[in-house]
Amino acid sequence: MNFKDNKAIYLQIADRIGDQILSGALTPEGKVPSVRELAAEIEVNANTVARTYDHLQQNGVIYTKRGLGYFVSPDAQEKIVASRRDQLMQGEMDYFLGQLKAVGITPAELQGLYQNYLNK
Repeated sequence: MNFKDNKAIYLQIADRIGDQILSGALTPEGKVPSVRELAAEIEVNANTVARTYDHLQQNGVIYTKRGLGYFVSPDAQEKIVASRRDQLMQGEMDYFLGQLKAVGITPAELQGLYQNYLNK
């Protein structure tokens, strides 16, 4: 896994797991790789994966079954989509809209661009 410098590694791993859940590679109620398995697979410290799993568990994306490991929550997809929408609207959208305003793109132009994008 190639990590970027602008985001904590445990959050990048959480995003990867979220992508796997959204794509169906990890299914609701399905088992998640153990901390050690995932750490070895992506070549990071097991403590980093443990932090990732703690983060995902706090957000309701995964849960533990005592003695059995981690599993995908039944509503994990909905939680991931909601979280990503919030992140987009709070961070990236502010930047994007600010840039559009700075270069003078009007709401009508933006609407047309967006409609063209949807029609691709």
